[in-house]
Amino acid sequence: MSAFEFSPHHYSVLYQETLAGLNLKVDGHYIDGTLGAGGHSYGILERTAPEGKLLGLDADPVALALASERLKPFGTRVRIVPSNFAQIFEVAQREGFVPADGVVLDLGLSSMQLDDRERGFSFQGDGPLDMRFGEIQGELTAAEIVNRWSEERLVKLFFELGEEPQARRLARAIGEARRVQPLETTGQLAAVLEKAGGGRAAGRTKRPIHPATRVFQALRMEVNHELERLAQGLEGALQTLGPGGRLAVISFHSLEDRVVKRFIQHEASDKNILPDTPISLALPKTPTLRPITKKPQVAGLQEESENRRSRSAKLRVAEKW
Repeated sequence: MSAFEFSPHHYSVLYQETLAGLNLKVDGHYIDGTLGAGGHSYGILERTAPEGKLLGLDADPVALALASERLKPFGTRVRIVPSNFAQIFEVAQREGFVPADGVVLDLGLSSMQLDDRERGFSFQGDGPLDMRFGEIQGELTAAEIVNRWSEERLVKLFFELGEEPQARRLARAIGEARRVQPLETTGQLAAVLEKAGGGRAAGRTKRPIHPATRVFQALRMEVNHELERLAQGLEGALQTLGPGGRLAVISFHSLEDRVVKRFIQHEASDKNILPDTPISLALPKTPTLRPITKKPQVAGLQEESENRRSRSAKLRVAEKW
């Protein structure tokens, strides 16, 4: 591992904005539910010295090893646990971090995960079609989905989780290719998708995207049950926070951001509006969150130029009543 990876100057996406949003206290107890390489955690521990404590969770064993080394200077102020953030409340209770003063969730993939071909997250390489964050995620892999799911099921997956407009064409291309031989690597799948569909413009930069981009996103999200675990993690974070505690969530695509936005809106409302129910029939309830960011914060031009993955990042912050 390089010295750069351990450097305190190797910041995470929306680093300053996230730390500011948490409203850090020197004696606070904080939880990083997506520890990664420990960027946000390093900043939290640095700014809450000498008494602040941090609990870090991650399902990725590589990330856990890297963060453990990076955060070693903070000694007993840090507790690192192998767990998905969907279990944040249970872990926080066990480790004595309830009530917490702040919870941060960075929902994006790190560069170390994308760059490791053996993990199968990126189509820019040729590794096994795995895409699991860690063994605790379960036995389902991207290879099983690609080779065993029906084309109709793939269409639904690519359209719903990948928001892929060419979902049917790409699913058909996968079906034709796997009838010749199973697709076992990211390179094989990317080649099939590239042949089936050209790049389209996307995002604020309007740059063409590779036709594998949204398919790989959908596969990764399904393998790791990301939306379900996000909903569980948000509920758990709310339970974990004490009055005045802050929740900071960084999302990287519209599906995640929509879940976070709706969760905060629901918890900030004084009415319990059920699906397909007129607002006039909504039952009254006590709000549990107060939005701190009316609109999501995004990266500035300088951060965008220095870190490409920051271009799609959105930060939402809320405070528990």
